[in-house]
Amino acid sequence: MTELGPLFLSAKLALVTTVILVLLGAPLAWWLSQTRSRWQPIVQAIVAMPIVLPPTVLGFYLLVVLGPYGAIGGWWLSVTGNALTFSFAGLVVASCIYSLPFAIQPMQNAFEAVARKNIEAAWTLGASRLDAFLTVAVPLSARGFVSAAVLSFAHTLGEFGVVLMVGGNIPGETRVVSIAIFDHVETLNYAAAHRLSLILVAFAFASLLAMFIINRRWSRR
Repeated sequence: MTELGPLFLSAKLALVTTVILVLLGAPLAWWLSQTRSRWQPIVQAIVAMPIVLPPTVLGFYLLVVLGPYGAIGGWWLSVTGNALTFSFAGLVVASCIYSLPFAIQPMQNAFEAVARKNIEAAWTLGASRLDAFLTVAVPLSARGFVSAAVLSFAHTLGEFGVVLMVGGNIPGETRVVSIAIFDHVETLNYAAAHRLSLILVAFAFASLLAMFIINRRWSRR
C-alpha cells in the first residue's frame, strides 16, 4: 500500500522527536520548575509560543533560519555538505521546536509536584544536584514523562503546516502522513484520505486513553 511509506516516515519522525524532546527537555523543565530567576517567565513564554503561533508562521521563520543562508542552515551546510531544509533532519529540528511545549509542560508540572523535602533529604545524604535529579526527581515524576512522551509523539505525528514549510513533499524523505492526506484530498481520492485519517484518529484516541488510564492509576497510589 502506498500509505505505508508516509505512515512509516511519520512514525519515525515522531519517535526521534519524542526521544530528543524527553532527553533534552527534562533539564529545561526541571530548571523552569525550580528557578526563581526573573528570566523564568520569558523562557516559559518562548517555550509555549508554538501553541499559539500559526504553524505557517513558525514554519516560515524556521525555513529562513534552517535554509542554506540561515544561521543554523548555513552552518549545517558547511559541516555536512547537505541542506537542512527539505530533508528528514530538517523535519526533526522543526518538529522538536513545534512540539516543545507538549514535552516541557507535563514534565515541569510533574517536577513542581515533587516535594522539596525529598530533594533536600537526598542532598543531606551526600547526593549531588545531578544525583538528586536522576535518582529522586525523575523517578517521582515518571507520570509527567509518560504524558510528555505520549503528547509529543501524537502531536508530531499529526503536524502539517510546519513540516510542509520546512520539508516540502518529497516521497520517502519528507512526505509524512498529514501531507499524504492533503494530497489525496487535492486529487479527490477521498477513500485513501479517509483510511489515513482514520488511522490517525484511532491512534490519537488510543494514545490519550492509555495516558489517562496510566495517570489515573498513578494518582490512586
